[in-house]
Amino acid sequence: MTNTPLLAGIELGGTKAMALLACGDTIIDSLRLPTTSPGSTLAALESWLAAAADRHGAFAALGIASFGPLGLHPGRPGHGCITTTPKPGWSHTDVLHRFAARFGVPTGFDTDVNAAALAEGRWGAARNASVHIYLTIGTGVGAGIVVDGRPVHGLLHPEIGHIRIRRRPGDDFPGACPFHHDCAEGLISGPALALRTGTNATRLPAGDPVWPGYVADLAELLTTLMLTVSPDCILIGGGVGLGQQHLLPALRVAVEARLGNYLPDALPLLRAELIRAPLLGENAGPLGAIALAADALAGP
Repeated sequence: MTNTPLLAGIELGGTKAMALLACGDTIIDSLRLPTTSPGSTLAALESWLAAAADRHGAFAALGIASFGPLGLHPGRPGHGCITTTPKPGWSHTDVLHRFAARFGVPTGFDTDVNAAALAEGRWGAARNASVHIYLTIGTGVGAGIVVDGRPVHGLLHPEIGHIRIRRRPGDDFPGACPFHHDCAEGLISGPALALRTGTNATRLPAGDPVWPGYVADLAELLTTLMLTVSPDCILIGGGVGLGQQHLLPALRVAVEARLGNYLPDALPLLRAELIRAPLLGENAGPLGAIALAADALAGP
C-alpha cells in the first residue's frame, strides 16, 4: 500500500454519482449523491474531492467514468464532453476539462461501462482474458469492450445497447428507447421491463412469466456479441443484470441454441460460464474510474 499511489475517481451515472479515493482496488473514502443538474452535481463532486485531498493527501491522478454518449477523440469537437444525451440539461457538458483544470493532475475519461470493463479485467472476473465484454443492464443497456487491456474506441465508442435484435414472434411490445424503440435497450432495459410488467425490474421474482421472453431477447444480443467480438467472457452487470443472476444458466442454453452447432470449439467454454456475473458487483464502476486514473498516470 505504501508504494501504491493515491488515486481519485468519479463515476457519473444517469441517476447517481460517486467520487472516491483509492489505493489500487482498496477504496479509502467515497461520496454518493444523486445526479441532478450539471452545475450542482459537478460542483459537489469537485468540492468533495478537494476536501478529501485535504483529509488524505494529494491524489496523483483522476479518472472520470461517465454516462454518455461521450466525445473521446482528442482531435474532434466535443472532446471531453457528454454529447447528445437524453438526460435533460446534460448535453454538451464539458466534464473532462473542468476537472483537469481544477486539479492539475493526469485525468482519464471514458464511458462508465468501459471503465467497469477495465476494472473487471484488472481486479475482477475478467482477469487473464485477452478480449472481454462488460454488459450493463439498468436504466439503459451498454457494453464496454476491452481488448488486450484497452477499451475499444473509434469514431465514438461502442453503443451496443442500440443494436437492433431479431424480434420474438408475436411480441408486439413497441419498445422503450426514445431513438430506436425496439433496439436492445428498448426491449431489455429496466424501463422496458417496467413498461411490460408495470413493476420495477428489481422487484420481479425469479418465477415471473416475463423472464423466458426476456432471456430470448437478451440471448439474441449475446449471440451477436459472440459472433462479432469473439470474447473470452461476457460479464452481465448493472442494476437489472446484477439482480437477475438466476437467468445465467438459461441464457447459456439459449445462446447455444441460437449458435445452431456453429463454433463447436466455443461451446465447452459457453457451457462453462463464458457468460457470467461480474466479480466486483456495484464497485465495478467506481473502481473503473480508478483504473482510468491509473492509466492516465502511466501515460500512453
